[in-house]
Amino acid sequence: MSEAVAADLDAIALFDGYLKVTGVAHTDPEPAGDPQLLGKRLGLLNGSSWITLWANYFGRRYLPGVHLVNIGSEAVQISFMQAHDAGLPTPPPNNIQAFVNYARDLVELAQVDAVLITCSTMNRSYPQVQQALATYGVPVMQIDRPMMARAVQHGGKVLVVATHGPTVQSTQDLLKETAIEMGQEVSFAGATLEEAWYRLAEGDVRAHNRVLAEGIRQSLADQEPASQKINSVVLAQLSMSVFLLSYPNPQESFGVPVFTSGQCGFEAMRDVLVKA
Repeated sequence: MSEAVAADLDAIALFDGYLKVTGVAHTDPEPAGDPQLLGKRLGLLNGSSWITLWANYFGRRYLPGVHLVNIGSEAVQISFMQAHDAGLPTPPPNNIQAFVNYARDLVELAQVDAVLITCSTMNRSYPQVQQALATYGVPVMQIDRPMMARAVQHGGKVLVVATHGPTVQSTQDLLKETAIEMGQEVSFAGATLEEAWYRLAEGDVRAHNRVLAEGIRQSLADQEPASQKINSVVLAQLSMSVFLLSYPNPQESFGVPVFTSGQCGFEAMRDVLVKA
């Protein structure tokens, strides 16, 4: 952040807002929320440190009363970005091992009741993380899977939108895997809107959301033939869930449902935590 940008910010309002969403470390249950969720702890296994704000915002929105415990390093994202730029498989094996270690820390240090992998690129670590936590009896879920399940259940062709190159393949793979697990077939088209990523990196969420909206509308307009009509949209990354802040009713705005992991993933985690 440049000195000029920092000077333009209301720093006290920034810190106030951040702490209202994120809070500080504590050992007591949350003071209020869903009675079935109070006292539950959810470990959020993030692919970078900056996404913690998203994990906390959407986690609190859809899981009121859950104590959210975040872990994850920007080094992980840098590592898989470098691998992607070099044409190497993503995520690198070292990243997967880091997630296994992080997951154990969440259980051993914070005694979480469940773990949610919030990173779309790192959803490839799920089998190893699940195996590592099996001996503790702690369930693990990929944040994107419930979103994919909703798209498969909705039927028809799915538009998979991403803004970050390393995410594309892992997201499309998860959609196909989810369809197979559900015993259904799925057809999809992909759209990578990197301009939205750049706008987000600049701190312009509204522009990020406009780019996504334009890309979705363009893809819907370009459908040919009619038999390949797009029936739903999935937004590949948790960071893209801020789209709902500009378009809270996507079906009304675009004529098709737009599924986000920030909503679908945390909503699905409720059932997991109630049973934990």
